[in-house]
Amino acid sequence: MKTIVTIPPYADFIGEVARHPMVCGLRLNTVMPIKGSDASSYADMLRRLSQFGQPLWVDLKGRQLRVVGAAIPPYTEVKVSHRVQVDTPAPAYFSDGREYAEVVAVDGDRLILGEGPRRLIGPGESVNIVHPSLRIEGTLTDTDRAYLSAMRELGLRHVMLSFAEQTSDIDEVKTLLPNAELVLKIESQRGLTFVRQHKASLGRLMAARGDLYVEVARPHHIIRAAREVAQADPNAIVASRILESLAHHPVPSCADMSDVAFLLSAGYRTFMLGDTICQRRHSVIEALNVLQSFASEL
Repeated sequence: MKTIVTIPPYADFIGEVARHPMVCGLRLNTVMPIKGSDASSYADMLRRLSQFGQPLWVDLKGRQLRVVGAAIPPYTEVKVSHRVQVDTPAPAYFSDGREYAEVVAVDGDRLILGEGPRRLIGPGESVNIVHPSLRIEGTLTDTDRAYLSAMRELGLRHVMLSFAEQTSDIDEVKTLLPNAELVLKIESQRGLTFVRQHKASLGRLMAARGDLYVEVARPHHIIRAAREVAQADPNAIVASRILESLAHHPVPSCADMSDVAFLLSAGYRTFMLGDTICQRRHSVIEALNVLQSFASEL
């Protein structure tokens, strides 16, 4: 049993985390801001994060929809990272599915909301449009391509690809980084269809439950989806919504402990800790210690 840990780029506890016996890799979420916004800046950051003795996984956002710019609902427009097509009205979700909005019209990369969260929607937030008619134009973002260029320059090859759904997604990454070792993040109904067709033949699979939970007619279908990914790839990784109660309390909740037990029973042996509990030293170290206690009982 091992763990991949998301690392805030400027955290002062990265070395301590990397030395923990449960850790088998570090993940850079490329949404996290760094100084500079070109391939040279990304190369400098990747070079620094590669010095901690663990494989560095660069998590590309692919076709994951993210907010560009700020908006204040209700009755506003939200600009997103890709041009989209969808039959309207269509439901959209923010805040990991906790907030609902209605998309009443679409104009390229602009979503017109009739109703939405009564707060500022900020840059970088993800948005899930859960509708079978949704079509997203393109896969990799400009930031994704810049990171791949920097990785090729440095000889790095560990790539996570968000919202993997079709073979062309993999081809696009391989064109820019031919020796890429891919983890394919399954986060949607189309991603599950991809799993049924290809299993792990094109890359190691990950059940990325943050978006997947919202996309699979939450909440009850997430159990079946997690099992399906584990059955398709005995080496699959499970990520997101793991031990998140530690972000608010030093002792994990009973529900979180039961969740880890379920994931182990489903066959997962590699976990990835997400942004929520990895922002602070005490929560990420405690999460690793909790997982280590589970590992000792296997």
